[in-house]
Amino acid sequence: EVCRELWCLSKSNRCVTNSIPAAEGTLCQTGSIEKGWCYQGECVPFGTWPQSVDGGWGPWSIWGECSRTCGGGVSSSIRHCDSPAPSGGGKYCLGERKRYRSCNTDLCPSGARDFREKQCADFDNMPFRGKYYNWKPYTGGGVKPCALNCLAEGYNFYTERAPAVIDGTQCNADSLDICINGECKHVGCDNILGSDAKEDRCRVCGGDGSTCEAIEGFFNDSLPRGGYMEVIKIPRGSVHIEIREVAMSKNYIALKSEEDDYYINGAWTIDWPRKFDVAGTAFHYKRPTDEPESLEALGPTSENLIVMILLQEQNLGIRYKFNVPISRTGSGDNEVGFAWNHLPWSECSATCAGGMQKQEVVCKRLDDNSIVQNNYCDPDSKPPENQRACNTEPCPPEWFIGDWSECSKTCDGGMRSRTVLCIRKIGPSEEETLDNTNCLTHRPIEKEPCNNQSCPPQWVALDWSECTPKCGPGFKHRIVLCKSSDLLKTFPAAQCQEESKPPVRIRCSLGRCPPPRWVTGDWGQCSAQCGLGQQMRTVQCLSYTGQASSECPETLRPPSMQQCESKCDSTPISNTEECKDVNKVAYCPLVLKFKFCSRAYFRQMCCKTCQGH
Repeated sequence: EVCRELWCLSKSNRCVTNSIPAAEGTLCQTGSIEKGWCYQGECVPFGTWPQSVDGGWGPWSIWGECSRTCGGGVSSSIRHCDSPAPSGGGKYCLGERKRYRSCNTDLCPSGARDFREKQCADFDNMPFRGKYYNWKPYTGGGVKPCALNCLAEGYNFYTERAPAVIDGTQCNADSLDICINGECKHVGCDNILGSDAKEDRCRVCGGDGSTCEAIEGFFNDSLPRGGYMEVIKIPRGSVHIEIREVAMSKNYIALKSEEDDYYINGAWTIDWPRKFDVAGTAFHYKRPTDEPESLEALGPTSENLIVMILLQEQNLGIRYKFNVPISRTGSGDNEVGFAWNHLPWSECSATCAGGMQKQEVVCKRLDDNSIVQNNYCDPDSKPPENQRACNTEPCPPEWFIGDWSECSKTCDGGMRSRTVLCIRKIGPSEEETLDNTNCLTHRPIEKEPCNNQSCPPQWVALDWSECTPKCGPGFKHRIVLCKSSDLLKTFPAAQCQEESKPPVRIRCSLGRCPPPRWVTGDWGQCSAQCGLGQQMRTVQCLSYTGQASSECPETLRPPSMQQCESKCDSTPISNTEECKDVNKVAYCPLVLKFKFCSRAYFRQMCCKTCQGH
């Protein structure tokens, strides 16, 4: 990819780059282009000048399968920036690539397994660190609400089994908000994603709070000898239940049914603070170390409950409050009738470019037309809610401002840029780009300087030396300098970070060295001036570097001594000279014995002994 990053071969056969693309017009080649040239960082056919084409969104795909069969799931639809795809430096599409909508919002059948619980149970047949466990949802604190954290049943640990739950899983038990793509998204009480529908104090979606009444009070009676004592009865259908001690004590809040079956803190046994699934709702029992204990539930409850207190000392008081449904009956013993009704059209969800209005379906009393909880009406006869488009005219032009890019340099002054377009929204998920003159306000800047602070000194390594020695294991060396970012100044090494300093020496080898060999000197002079003698020379075992060695094979050692012969002077001895043995040589008798007198040198040295022989 020469057009994106140019690499060069240095004199020392190293590939180097400064991460800058090749110059415009540099010849290039790809799998599909036999001869091309570089243009704006891309290899294009030689001689062509492609025009930039901005990307355009393709059509939305059909809605995918719902993530849940009941209880409020989500389905998604995607589109791609391929109509056309951006090319020649054109801009990528603006707007959402993926959209979501609610589906299968009806409540799950009574007794159906919790959706998060099922996801944890799916791991029961998968070994975890070599063992099998039964997994339950972990609902404690300190974890991401949209991660699948599961508790090993019967063991004191939990773990994250998946980084994200399945889309449509509730973020937590007391909220309708659901997880999408690992993030918690708001859901209205009508189970519609992004809806503004809210529950009233009676937990009626879109209600006015007229179908329940508040019950609250204070209980501070005591028993002389302690024991269980009734605090308050909570009727079936109660919502927003709060039971709280006014001060810390050794007493404990308890909860039981009308049939004396204890759900919390019964039989003089104190439960750990946690969530209890009781009477169709979740009760949260809290007992902090530095605050009074409490019991809370959203409701509604599916049976009558009795709040108790286990007294072990003087009761300092318990406050309670909850909302109970108002019991309404008509004349005689016959109950009032209820029917489904459409509410008036809601406000438009958008002021322009197409919003939606809805007519929600609620359950109303027939006698006074007041809104009541949905369970008063027949769920099988519930009509669908109505929807219609509204405010479909395009929005006024406005500037679209993209995110700043990363700075081109981390120091010494770089530049950063962002996309600035004049756009107009013409639909809920559709925008068009206009000429800049259509936006009336001042155009925001597209580029600005950044990271103007000076760069810290940095290490700069020079080229490696040749490998020394010329054979066998050795080292390469190089000089590493502490220099300014513009490479113009050299600083003391202490001003650069020692831990990031490049190495100044590396191992190398140019091949095996030749073995040691015998090296001989020149032959010396012959020991005899006349006739046979001996001459010597030096013989050394030397390595390739000239160092003495003991690794030469003795069998190949050259001789250090050899026989030699010097020419004798052939001038006859004058008769006037006396024939005698020179200096009375001790070996003259041996010369005679071994018959060396025939040799001129020995005859001269042992003249007297050799006479006549």
